[in-house]
Amino acid sequence: MPENTLTVVDNRTNKTYTLPVENGTIRAMDLRQIKTGPEDFGLMTYDPAFMNTASCKSSITFIDGERGILRYRGYNIEELAENCTFLQVAYLLLFGELPDDKQSKEWVKQITHHTMLHETTKEFMTRFRYDAHPMGVLASTVAALSTVYPEAKKVRDRDTRMHQIIRLIAKVPTIAAYSYRHSLGFPYVYPDNDLSYPENFMNMLWKMVEPKYVANPVLARALDILFILHADHEQNCSANTMRCAGSSEADPYLAVAAACAALSGPLHGGANEAVLTMLAEIGNKDNVPAYIKRTKEGHGKLMGFGHRVYKNYDPRARIIKHIADQVFQVTGKNPKLEIALELERIALEDEYFISRKLYPNVDFYSGIIYQAMGFKPEMFTVLFAIPRVAGWLAQWNELMEDKEQKISRPRQVYVGQELRKIDTSRFSVVKAMSR
Repeated sequence: MPENTLTVVDNRTNKTYTLPVENGTIRAMDLRQIKTGPEDFGLMTYDPAFMNTASCKSSITFIDGERGILRYRGYNIEELAENCTFLQVAYLLLFGELPDDKQSKEWVKQITHHTMLHETTKEFMTRFRYDAHPMGVLASTVAALSTVYPEAKKVRDRDTRMHQIIRLIAKVPTIAAYSYRHSLGFPYVYPDNDLSYPENFMNMLWKMVEPKYVANPVLARALDILFILHADHEQNCSANTMRCAGSSEADPYLAVAAACAALSGPLHGGANEAVLTMLAEIGNKDNVPAYIKRTKEGHGKLMGFGHRVYKNYDPRARIIKHIADQVFQVTGKNPKLEIALELERIALEDEYFISRKLYPNVDFYSGIIYQAMGFKPEMFTVLFAIPRVAGWLAQWNELMEDKEQKISRPRQVYVGQELRKIDTSRFSVVKAMSR
C-alpha cells in the first residue's frame, strides 16, 4: 500500500477505502465514494467557518501559526519590512520575485501614472453624505470603477488583468484620501507624482494651503512598513471573499469591493479600533490589573490578543511595536501607550493567557500608531484595505491561472423539514391559471 495514503473503514458498511494524501490533505471529492448504498449521495465534510479546509493551492503567503512565522513568497516578513518598500512587496506578491532597480523604477512609474481619478468618479464621491463612513465610500467607489473600465470584464486576458491590477493599486489610496477629505468637508487634493506611494497618500490626506506638501520621513516610512505588514495574510475572510467573487468571473473592481465589504466587519478589519475602545475603557495604567481580572472572570474580551491562525506572538506585532517607538519620537507618546504596554506585560506573564496562547496580534499596536499619526478611528479599516488590495489582487490573479478552480459553491447539510403538503383549509388558495 502506498505510504502517502489514508485508510478509512466505514463502520456502517464495513467497507475499507484508501485515499491519497497530498501536501498533508485529502481531496474532499474522494470522500464521495464512501456510500451506504446506490442512493446515497456520498460522504461530505462539515466544517463551519472553514476551520480545517483548504480551498486552494497558493504560492503567495506562508503562515506557521505555531511558530509565529509569516512569509511572502518565501521571504520572512521581518526582512521585507526592514529592506523593502510597499510597492516592491506588492510587486513580489504579484510576480513572485522582488524587482531589481530597473523593474522597480518601471513599476513605480506605472503605478504613479494611474493615481488620478476620472472627474466623473470624483463627482460621484461628492454625492455621499457628509458623515458617510470612509469604508463604505471606498467599497462603493471601487465598485463604481467597474462601470468606468468595462474592459475589465475580460478577466481571462492576462494583459487586461494586469492593467486593472495597476489601476487598482494606484487609485485606492486616492479614493481613500478623498473619502477622508469628504468627511471633513475639505476640497480634494490631486495626487503628486513627485512623491512616494505613502507620501502621496499623506499629501492627499493632509495638504492644506502650502504650495508643496512635505511628509515627515519617519512617519512616511512607518506607514510604508504598516502597508507591508498588512499586504496579505493567506486565506482570511476578505481574501476568501475576493476569490469567491472572482470565481464567478466578476471583474476585479467588483471583487475588490466585495473583499472590502468583508474587511469592514469588526471581527476582521475593525479589530484595531476595538483595541482603542478597550484602552479608553481601561482609562489608566493602574486600572489594568482589575480589567484583566474581569476578563478572566468572563466579563468582556481582551482585544488585540489572540489570533485565528497564530498560536504564538504575531510576528507583525513585534515589528509594529518597534515602529511605535519611532513614531512617538515624532508625534509624542499616545497616552494609551502606557496602558497598552502594561496590559501586554501582565498578560504575557499570566498563565491564564499563556495557556490559551493569547499573544498580542497586529491590531494591538496599529490603532495606537494610526491615532498618533493623526488618523481618525473610522479610517483604520481603510488603512488596512489600501495595502491589502495588492494581496487580494495577487490571490485573484492566481485564481484566474489555476485550472483546478471553478465557481465557488460549497455544500450544505440540510436540517430542515422533510416533504410537506399545504393545508389549504387554513387560508385562501390562489389558483394558477390553466390553459
